[in-house]
Amino acid sequence: MANRSWLFVPGDSERKLAKAPETGADAIIVDLEDSVAAEARPAARELAAEWLNAHRPQIATRRFERWVRINPLDTPFWREDLQAVMRGGPDGIVLPKASGPEQVRQLAAEIYELEQRNGVPSGTTRTIPLVSETAAAAVTVTAYAGAPLPRLGGLMWGAEDLSAAIGASRKYGDDGDWTDTFRMVRATVLLTAHACGVPAIDTLHADFRDEAGLARMGAAARADGFSGMLAIHPGQVAAINAAFSPSEAELAAARAIVAAFAASPGAGVVSLDGRMLDQPHLRLAKRLLGED
Repeated sequence: MANRSWLFVPGDSERKLAKAPETGADAIIVDLEDSVAAEARPAARELAAEWLNAHRPQIATRRFERWVRINPLDTPFWREDLQAVMRGGPDGIVLPKASGPEQVRQLAAEIYELEQRNGVPSGTTRTIPLVSETAAAAVTVTAYAGAPLPRLGGLMWGAEDLSAAIGASRKYGDDGDWTDTFRMVRATVLLTAHACGVPAIDTLHADFRDEAGLARMGAAARADGFSGMLAIHPGQVAAINAAFSPSEAELAAARAIVAAFAASPGAGVVSLDGRMLDQPHLRLAKRLLGED
């Protein structure tokens, strides 16, 4: 099953890193970018490497994936970030402010060299770009669909940086839904991720005290086809996990659909509880059950 909750944890906070494994997050992203001040970066890199080593799968019971968000490739900091954290064999690297597939390929080449140097099995470190944080990046998201990127582990989008980049004073309309610009970017990321065959990860809900808003956003994201969502506070993890977990009623309905087709081998359409169901219904049911 794809990761549901992706929790950002500041890389310079030993206390927050220590607590992160107990949050229930499916993936923990040690952040070396936005949440770390420039003067704290060297110490944050060392803390991140130590934390990654302490939570290697062969040492700890594997309950979560270990990711690191490095600094953007147009800064002088990312190579030092990458060199430090690859010592800990992370599951993957999140690339912020990605301008397109070429930057992801550049990152992949660096990762390949560092895997060799640090005894990490070749090709096992995945990459996830944040693909919408500038206007130029947002209008070229579809370029990922045709790009050969074997390490690609998903696509993320972010609304906060994009709103600053375009000078938007709002992201939501009076109805509480995304305004047209952000709705367009979100839909493009979703469709492109599915075209690439990788998870689509929805952006964060910035108001971590707004439990009702988070629940609404999480439910909408799953219903739209996203596989998970970013979190900026441990208190958001449980709600995100719940939003992206199928209910018993949904699972029972999916099993009934699969059973109905199994009972009619070769049938393209079956009837169930007064509904006519065809192959898209079967594919969706199997996906829900993890059989696709």
